[in-house]
This record gives sequence, structure tokens and C-alpha cells, in this order.
Amino acid sequence: MIENLPKTYNPKDFEERIYKFWNEERYFEANVNKEKEPFTIMMPPPNVTGNLHMGHALNNTIQDILIRWKRMEGYEALWLPGTDHASISTEAKVVEKLKKEGKSKEELGREKFLEAAWDWTREYGGNINNQLRKLGISCDWSKERFTLDEGLSNAVEEVFIRLYEKGLIYRGDRIINWCPNCKTAISDAEVDHEDSHGHFWHIKYPIKNSDDFIIIATTRPETMLGDLAIAVHPEDERYTNLIGKYAILPLVNREIPIVADEYVDMKFGTGAVKITPSHDPNDFEVGYRHNLGQCKIMNDDATINENGGKYEGLDRYEARERIVEDLDKEGYLLKIEDHENSVGHCERCKTVVEPIISKQWFVKMEPLAKPALEAYRNGELDFIPERFGKIYSHWLENIRDWCISRQLWWGHRLPVYYCRDCNEIMVSKEAPEKCSKCNSTNIYQDEDTLDTWFSSALWPFSTLGWPENTEELEYFYPTNVLVTGYDIIFFWIVRMVFSGIEQMGEVPFKDVFLTGLVRDEQGRKMSKSLGNGIDPLDVIDEYGADALRFTLITGNSPGNDMRFYMERVEANRNFANKLWNATRFVLMNLDENIISEKLNLENLEEEDRWILSRMNNVTKEITENLSKYEIGIAGQKLYDFIWDEYCDWYIEMVKPRLYGDNEESNKVAQKVLLIVLKDILKLLHPFMPFITEEIWSHLPENNEVLIVSSWPVYDEKYNFKESEERIIYIMKAIKGIRNARAEMNIAPSRKSKIIFVTKDEKVKSILEYGERYFINLAYAQDIEIEEDKEKIGDDNIQVVIDRAEIFLPLKDLIDFEKELERLEKEKDKLEGELKRVRGKLSNKGFVNKAPENIVEAERQKEVKYSDMMDKVLERIKYVKENM
Repeated sequence: MIENLPKTYNPKDFEERIYKFWNEERYFEANVNKEKEPFTIMMPPPNVTGNLHMGHALNNTIQDILIRWKRMEGYEALWLPGTDHASISTEAKVVEKLKKEGKSKEELGREKFLEAAWDWTREYGGNINNQLRKLGISCDWSKERFTLDEGLSNAVEEVFIRLYEKGLIYRGDRIINWCPNCKTAISDAEVDHEDSHGHFWHIKYPIKNSDDFIIIATTRPETMLGDLAIAVHPEDERYTNLIGKYAILPLVNREIPIVADEYVDMKFGTGAVKITPSHDPNDFEVGYRHNLGQCKIMNDDATINENGGKYEGLDRYEARERIVEDLDKEGYLLKIEDHENSVGHCERCKTVVEPIISKQWFVKMEPLAKPALEAYRNGELDFIPERFGKIYSHWLENIRDWCISRQLWWGHRLPVYYCRDCNEIMVSKEAPEKCSKCNSTNIYQDEDTLDTWFSSALWPFSTLGWPENTEELEYFYPTNVLVTGYDIIFFWIVRMVFSGIEQMGEVPFKDVFLTGLVRDEQGRKMSKSLGNGIDPLDVIDEYGADALRFTLITGNSPGNDMRFYMERVEANRNFANKLWNATRFVLMNLDENIISEKLNLENLEEEDRWILSRMNNVTKEITENLSKYEIGIAGQKLYDFIWDEYCDWYIEMVKPRLYGDNEESNKVAQKVLLIVLKDILKLLHPFMPFITEEIWSHLPENNEVLIVSSWPVYDEKYNFKESEERIIYIMKAIKGIRNARAEMNIAPSRKSKIIFVTKDEKVKSILEYGERYFINLAYAQDIEIEEDKEKIGDDNIQVVIDRAEIFLPLKDLIDFEKELERLEKEKDKLEGELKRVRGKLSNKGFVNKAPENIVEAERQKEVKYSDMMDKVLERIKYVKENM
């Protein structure tokens, strides 16, 4: 006796047990194996202190589908997991925790603070990985990495030193994005630009030794404290007489030159712009061209510094109000205009960033961007979908130098040392004992850490042991595909590509599969502020991981946002339940001795050939879909095949054979049921790994576990095209008959003769062969095949299909007396509804006083009930005429 599945499908009974089994048996591990071709995916490392959200669930489900598929195809499939130290967000959380304890970062000092950060990381760091396990992801946990691991830290220092020695890393005064709340520089990619309602303040700048003035329009009047010039276009005739003269800076009374520069747009504003080199990136360039120098007027917390005169100590916005008041009081403020503009906010804390001059460390991007751009143009790098390649190209074509230093303690500290005596800069992994220039031992290390993305950029090769030339690096690099969100093309993808080319001589991956966002039912982004987030763990707890996974990938396409509906999760749990129950049916009807018997193709019946041929073609299609990253399409095809063709059609078609006396036919049906079920489980495994492995374990004589079983392949011997056509034709006829009966509310127990009318000889032979299907599945007493309909009469339900008509005699289907009784009751009910609704609508008080939507709803009801009454009366007339 073959052991059957439990009666009820309950994911909680086996998901945790199966995952533990896979992990303990080391099925996820991949090692250098020269006999196999490698397939590699690097997991985008989530923040070490993060929690699983729907974006993670989607991204990791896609990666897991690809890795499980390739593992079954026979590749040495490595999916390397890990987490990112997330410098800014982790440091912010630790600072917040210390604040609650009445401590501060500065009081603790660097070493004690880092100890607290490591404690925090150890406490919360494994959280997201434990949550990912519940999703069923089959990554190689034995190779898990963390961006602050010793090996990865070594790689970071090595890259910094190499780029510095090539002149690609430099220290300089540049305009950077400064977050006054995080108190650190942030890169352009970490700035979120939001539309904002602001103002243009038009200010008069007097011309020295003259009664004239020049008008400047600005959106940030507080920065005028740092103005060092006014610029006009050299061809602007309005101002040619002023070029070379000086203006007096209002409130400050500093003389500033009026310079000519082609940067100025003559058509925008007044055509004259204030130049504040320390607080605007474009002004910085103008200031550099005209040797204006610098005048920084803000502290790190965005308060005005000593260069701000009487405004010193004020917050930037408070200073703005005071300056505008003073300008107005002293007659410098001409007018204020409303202005819509885009304002940069810190991606993490949402504070408005301040462009500010700062001495920082930068990566020179132009030499690195060029080969990264060429790699895409040469076809070495593909984006799925293709349209994102344009965004990648545009970013690289317009890239600015990358500010990599951060004023934080948590992260990779810059391997940079300074001599206090001669200011020599030394870059080294180890602290120098003495200055390389003056031999002084008065040396200190740079306080700053590196941008988190600097270490993440090395992820595809640093995780494999680089800079050591390890076996793993040689075997698994370059990786095959990167699966990540379209929102970090600039943060991460670009940087990995140029880092891979620079350090390894080739791109780090061939394909970039970009996912969209998971939105709520209304299409809104899931967020804490909206309270519309759905916890994947709650969904798994209620419906199982398989249902969540299948929901995330079906109806979803690369690069497009998707809406998440709980109804779809429930539907996919029902799908799993359908497969569970279908398997129970197969196992209940399986003889133990059937397993050892080979399938003789000569003994197949038409439905056997059809389902084997369909299984064969579905295998081919799904493999092709997966190779093109059409994962949602593949999942939907599997769903349709399993539910409609295997469960609803094939199982129903073979039931008479399983219960019949023909032993040979019975055996063949059993064998085909089992063969197709095994291939279904294999194809479905990457999508729904838990239920498929659990069912697989109950199938007879399976010597290997499903996770490492072989992926099905197309086999020409199972290509039965004619059988497919014949069975599909029969199915269409049965569907037509079933639909007609359903429209007439005819009970399945009421059988009828089925008359087919066709002159097509091929169709005749199909219908003759299909007689048993019509009797079994279309409630037929018997079937007749005619060449014309003259003898049939008018008293029939008619169904039209390709090359044939179907007639169902009404006398076989309807008890006219009972039908008339039912229709009279329906008529009485409708009369009551119409009387009620018409009474309401004839009441002027209701029509005039009730809300319009309520009145309109009643009008719609009248239309609906009237339509229904017409149909019932027509049907009563028909029944009476045929009684």
C-alpha cells in the first residue's frame, strides 16, 4: 500500500521541517566542480538591521526560482547571501538607542561607540536572514558574508589604495550634498528630489559709486551671506556696461565683482545671478574659473557660522526669515514671487540637504565610467527590461565625481594617515610608523569612513576572496545575473560594473533583472506613514510560503510595479490545495506494482497521448520562458496546465478506466498519471518548493530528493500533435455543451442525447472516438452524428463549434411543468421587487431629498429588474408553447 498524503493541506505541517532538512543535508551549498558549469547569483545584501518586506520577498523569490531551476538543470548553482553594514542607517539607530539611555556618541568616543554598534548588529543582524529562510530561499548559507567581514574590509582597503595610486581617488574642496541631521556628506544617488512650493526673492544689489543697482532673484536668500560675485552672460547687452564693476552685497556691505560667464542663462529670471561658490555646485565652477575663493557661511548642523555676522548661530530657515525682513526694512527687497522647484532631501532621514563646500575624498569618475558605458554598448551587459539601459547610459554620460567620505564612525575607516608636522598624506593598510616625507612620528588617521556603496560595489568579487586569486573567484566569477530593484541602478549597479571592470577586467554579471515595486491594492507605495504595509511573515503564517511566492511572481513582469491583493494569495493557496487533492487521488488509485513497469507507447489511449504531449510542450515553453526571465509567464502557464488540463480534464477523463475492468488500460492510466505528476512537481518546484518537495517525498520509489532531481527536458517521442488536436476539439465541444446546460440551469443528473451535425470527415472520426468522453463528461445518454439538421426539429438547445453544430433535445433536459412552476415563482418575486422600487421612485419626497447616489441606485435596480422580468416572461411563453 502506497502511503498517502494527509487529508488536509496545511503548510505549517511541513514547511519548517523541509527547510531544516534541505539545509542540514547541505543541498544549498555550491563548490568548485570542474565537471559542472557554474551558475552564480549574488544576493543584493539587505541592511544588517533590516526586516523582511514585500520588496525583499519578491526579489528573493525571483532569485530562488532561477537558482533552483539551474541547480536542477545540472549547474553548480551558487547563490551567495550576505548583509550590508548600512553605515548611515545603522549609526542612526545606535545613536537613537544611546540617546534613550542618556548617552551620546561623542561622550562614548569612537572605540566604545563601535562596540555598541557591533552589539546592536549582533542582536538584530540575523533577523532578516532568519525571515528569508521562512520564504524558502536556497542560498548557500555556508558562504554568507557581511560587508564589514575581515576579508571584505581587506578588499575595500586594497581597492582604495589601488585607485589612489592610479590618481583616481583624490582629496579636495568640492560642493557636496550635506545632511545637517545625519551630519555627513551623502552622494547624489542618496538624495531624493521632491517638488516643493517655494519663492523667488528679487533683491536689489547696489552698484558701487553709482545710484544704479542690479536685480538678483534667489530661492535661498540666506546664502547671500556667502556671495562672492554676480555673474551675467558676456553677450547680454543689458549688463555689458557693468562687467568688471563692483556691486555692494546688501546687509553685509562687502564689495563683490560683476563677472561675465557663459554659464548664465540670459532668458531665465533677471539674467543676473549671485555667485556663492561654497554653497552651490554651479557657482563653485564659476568661482573656480574666476578665482573668487570661498566663503562658507554654515556649520555642520545648518546654523549660520561666524562668516554670517549678526546672523551667526541662527538656523538656516530662521536666518532666511530675518534676512528677508532686514532686506525689506532697508529697501533692498523688490518683490516675492511664488516658485515651484525641486528640493533635495536626505534619502534616509528626509532632511533637506544643503549643498556645501567641504574637504572630502572623491573618486574620479570619468575614466571609470567610460569602460562601463562601452560594456553596455558592446552588448556585454543586458538589462531586463531593455528600457533601463537608457537610464544606465544617461547616468554614466552625465556622471560627476563620487564623494566617498562620510563623517561617520560605523563603516570602513579611510586607510589614510596625515602628518601633523608637514601635512603629508599617506595611504596605507597599516598605520605608518613615521612620516614618509619628514620622518615625524606625529601621525593620525583620517576620522571619516567610506560610503557604504564603496564596499557594496565590490560585492560580486570581494565575497569570493578577492584580492586573493581563489579557486572560487576563478570558477564563479563573473556571475550570471543580478536581480535587484530598478531604484538602485545609480547606487549600486553602475558602481559594481565599473568596479568589476577596473579590478577584474570584466563585467561582474551578464544580465541585470530589474524588479518593480510591490504596491498595495490601490497602487500606493507601501510605507509606515500610510500604514498600508503588509508583512510577508504574516502572509506566510496564514497561507504558507508557497502561496506568497506564487502570488509575487504571477501577474508580474520585469521592471513593472505590481499591486498586491490578499485575494490572489488565497487563490494561490487554493491552487496548492488543488494539487494536493489531485495527488491524493492519484496515490489512492496507484498499485504498488505499477512503478516498476515501463510505459509502452503502443498501449496509450488518446487522452494519454494528449496529456503527455501537452506536458512535453509545456516543459519546452517554461524552460524557454525562464531562460528569457519571463518568470510570471512561466508561472501562469504552469498554473493553467496543472489546474485545467491535468486536474480538471485528464484526471476526469481517466476515472472510468481506473474504475473499469480493462486491466491494461487501468495500468496505462496509472502510469501516465504518475509520470505527468512527477514532471509537474519538477517544473513547479522552483516556484512552490515546499509543497512540491512534500508531495514528492510521498511518491513511490523516489531515490532522490526533488531539490536536486533533474529538470524535465523536451522529448520528441512524446510529441503527439494529432492527439492534441483531437482531444482539444473534444474538450471544446464538451465546454460548449456544459456552458449551454449551465445557462439553462440544467442539473448534471439530467442526461440527454447529443446530436452532432457535420459533413467534415475528420470531425466525424474525432466525435465518434470521443463518444465515451461525452457520456462521461457532457452528461450524454448517447450521441448521434448527422450530416444535416433537417430531421432534428426545432425543439433543441443549439451550440456552434468549429466545423460542427451540436443539438441537445429539450425534452431530454427539461421537466416543463417543474420549469413553469419555477418561472412563475421567479416572476412573482420580480413583481414584488419592481413594485417596491417603483413605489420609491414615484415618491417625490424620496427623489428630492435622498442623496443623488441613492436615487440613482434605485433607478439602476428598476432597469435590472425590468430586464430580468422580460427574460422570465419570454421563457414562460417558450415553455408553455412546448408543453
